[in-house]
Amino acid sequence: MQSVRYKVRQCQDQEKIERFLRQARTGFLGLVDGNLPYVVPLNYVWSEGKLYFHGAGDGRRNEVMKENSEICFTVCEEYGTITDPVPAKTDTAYMSVMIFGQAEPITDLDEATHVLQEMMNKYVPGYYNRPLSKQHVDKYRSAVFGGPVQVCRVIPSHMTAKESPIEAKKMYKMDMKVGREN
Repeated sequence: MQSVRYKVRQCQDQEKIERFLRQARTGFLGLVDGNLPYVVPLNYVWSEGKLYFHGAGDGRRNEVMKENSEICFTVCEEYGTITDPVPAKTDTAYMSVMIFGQAEPITDLDEATHVLQEMMNKYVPGYYNRPLSKQHVDKYRSAVFGGPVQVCRVIPSHMTAKESPIEAKKMYKMDMKVGREN
């Protein structure tokens, strides 16, 4: 596996990476469909060093993962443009993490319940007045609600992270001009 080429942007701060993966809201699941790339945006949770996502139990994503379970999951957030009087030095503030591993369906009801509860805690915190029950999750994973839902886990085999931190005094604002105080 290749490492980050542009070393000055490499982030190796595990706490920062963990915090980023817990708070970012959308990731992109990259798969190989024969000779073609196939990328799907997904909600996800990062819990105890593992990546989890869920979705319909059928469809192209699952067909592709059955053929080749190797995945690349990318999470990226852009924080704005960093300005500089020299155009070639204008840059973007961002953080990104790429996770490589194999996606596997979760069959254990306890683990699936934990993951779906973590999803609700992340995306609708405090909305429900009680935790998910295993019985509800079991029905959710069956055809009762119009089609089975599959919960998947990825144990990372490799991860890379890059960042270009926000430079508060250099962040672009709408009326900025080179050489003019803001």
